[in-house]
Amino acid sequence: MSLPGHIWASDADDLRTLGEAIVANTAGAVSSWEVRFEELTLTGPAGRVVDALMQLRDHPDWRFIQLTDLAGVHYPQREQPFEVVYQLLSYAKNRRVRLKVSTDEDTPVPSVTSVHPGADWYEREAFDMYGIFFDGHPDLRRILTDYGFHGHPLRKDFPMSGYVEVRYDDELKRVVYEPVKITEYRNWEFLSPWEGDVQAYSLPGDEKAPKA
Repeated sequence: MSLPGHIWASDADDLRTLGEAIVANTAGAVSSWEVRFEELTLTGPAGRVVDALMQLRDHPDWRFIQLTDLAGVHYPQREQPFEVVYQLLSYAKNRRVRLKVSTDEDTPVPSVTSVHPGADWYEREAFDMYGIFFDGHPDLRRILTDYGFHGHPLRKDFPMSGYVEVRYDDELKRVVYEPVKITEYRNWEFLSPWEGDVQAYSLPGDEKAPKA
């Protein structure tokens, strides 16, 4: 009986064998593999991601027919700072793998909607949140933010305050967008129970904090 979250040596060997087989039989569409944290991660060139996913889906020994998730990741220090991560599931083999490809701000990644139609909204979300472009996507536009939104909010360099704020103008009778104006920052003076440990910071004149 296997314990939850535990991977036996035979399972790890199976993942390594699977990784080796995929790299050896995809003609460069998948270029490397790694087993970490009990999971198999594959990497390949972004320009061949459609080919890689087709082979992972159609090969009789793999059958990764389900795209369960697609997400972007931002690593500002890298030459190619964006990764697109594809999570795949094989019902027939009861296996999961992860495929990663890298790109930069100006180079689009081929859309995989022709292989997995469910990637449609996932790719729109990655474009919206990270600014990753997907070549051949049938309708690449924002999906979570407003159409007039500036920037991509999950990038590491996106300011916490954003660039614009939205409010309803009662005189104009419509929603207006304005540049963010931060007039002051919150002063955490630990004078209320929700701002600090009342017992540790029992300050003179703290009328808001209950006394023991």
